[in-house]
Amino acid sequence: MGKGFFQVPTAINEPIKSYAPGSSERDEVLEQYKEYYNGNIEVPLYIGALEIKTSHTRPMSPPHDHKHVVGHYHLAEQTHVEKAIENSLASRAVWADLSWEQRAAIFLKAAELIAGPYRAKINAATMIAQSKNIHQAEIDAACELIDFLRFNVEYMSQIYEEQPDSAEGIWNRVEYRPLEGFVYAITPFNFTAIAGNLPASAAMMGNVVVWKPSDSQIFSAKVIVDVFKEAGLPDGVINVVYGDPVMITKTVLDSPDFAGIHFTGSTHVFKELWKQIGNNIHNYKTYPRIVGETGGKDFIIAHPTAKPRQVATAITRGSFEFQGQKCSAASRVYLPKSTADEILDLVKKDVASFNKPGSPEDMSNFITAVIHEGSFDKLAKYIDQAKKDENAEVIAGGGYDKSVGYFIEPTVILTTDPHYTTMETELFGPVVTIYVYDDQDWSKTLTLVDSTSEYALTGAVLSQDRYAIDEATKALQNCAGNFYINDKPTGAVVGQQPFGGARASGTNDKAGSAQNLLRWVSPRLIKETFVTPENYRYPFLG
Repeated sequence: MGKGFFQVPTAINEPIKSYAPGSSERDEVLEQYKEYYNGNIEVPLYIGALEIKTSHTRPMSPPHDHKHVVGHYHLAEQTHVEKAIENSLASRAVWADLSWEQRAAIFLKAAELIAGPYRAKINAATMIAQSKNIHQAEIDAACELIDFLRFNVEYMSQIYEEQPDSAEGIWNRVEYRPLEGFVYAITPFNFTAIAGNLPASAAMMGNVVVWKPSDSQIFSAKVIVDVFKEAGLPDGVINVVYGDPVMITKTVLDSPDFAGIHFTGSTHVFKELWKQIGNNIHNYKTYPRIVGETGGKDFIIAHPTAKPRQVATAITRGSFEFQGQKCSAASRVYLPKSTADEILDLVKKDVASFNKPGSPEDMSNFITAVIHEGSFDKLAKYIDQAKKDENAEVIAGGGYDKSVGYFIEPTVILTTDPHYTTMETELFGPVVTIYVYDDQDWSKTLTLVDSTSEYALTGAVLSQDRYAIDEATKALQNCAGNFYINDKPTGAVVGQQPFGGARASGTNDKAGSAQNLLRWVSPRLIKETFVTPENYRYPFLG
């Protein structure tokens, strides 16, 4: 059997297709959308080689058409979760022992499957499950997931290549072992790419995984499972369960073989998980790795020299793409008094130009639905309160309707209070709050931006003054793990902008980088001495 130092294909970002009217990709994804919409799929649990159907199911419905059912998924009982853990551990030795280039080939093939025969499937499934318009589905479910898979393979090879120096007569080398036990992946509804990457990145490094997707993303999660299976991922490497998150998580965290958690979701849930892990610490065979990306209350601050049209576009795109359901979405904005009226007029014109929120099947819709009724009701409550409060004013949008889908109009709130509730509370929807500051208070406002939120995920400054940009970059260094200059605070690209934040926004382990993959290995240093000493005496002893 041949051996060698293998060089993986150079990772490049997947080109984004346009889906322009008359394009073949547009026709293909609409055809696939109709097939899924008119179908009725059944999603089992995936445990080892088994596809398990239980006696309990739940329906799956598009957020933009919540009375329509496109399928059902099966709910796990505790015994199923225990079997998933058992199966993972049984699969670990052979998977961890597989040559790294063989693991790499599986995930490179998965990337090519998504780029080709599965592209319309994964995009259409994301349009239905998460109500993403085709552009948002394309940049997420297709391009970003492909990028995660390709770049992670490249990062993996770079990690393995990094070795210590060796002195005369000895050879030092490092093995990057998978963790001893299994990894628990909990993934969110909002990004199909994250749902695929969290279990895949740990598995790529030789780990076995128990994966619990969000209940609101299971329809598109099934396509990820289908891709991994066709790519040749062995049974038992990633086991998939759905159901009661409290029961599933308790069962997982009670296992002494729990070795790490890869999480994206709410700050509160992540803190509770951390607490549970801490309470169980004496039960574990190893100290578990805790990796999480959580919430955000992301900002835009414009300097008086910023160009109004550029600021307005950053607000419109940064706040309202995918209905503001990105942890990086702009949700608090600070505008200088001298240009605020012009910027706000441009934002209002942008919002007025949107179609009413509707189905992503209609590709003239920029805005579709929020994910579920709980999100809808929460957003409606904050909008209604803003309409009543004296220190706030709804200057654009403000309507909502859930009779057919969970539709919230893109809403702009103007407040005179920089600590108004929607300036500080994460809403996770198409609502942005704007505060106008006096131009001479630029430096004070930077301090305000830094101190207002518990989160520190993304933020943006727009300015034509390089001294102001430098001041902002330094003043805001701790309140955004991803900081944007003259751009919106969303749209991190794998391989270009590693993503993650600190404070209450997570552990900042930078998805889409080697830093993240390093969390899923436990290095072992091997020192080999070629001529072994036979006398304990050192020269100084004479």
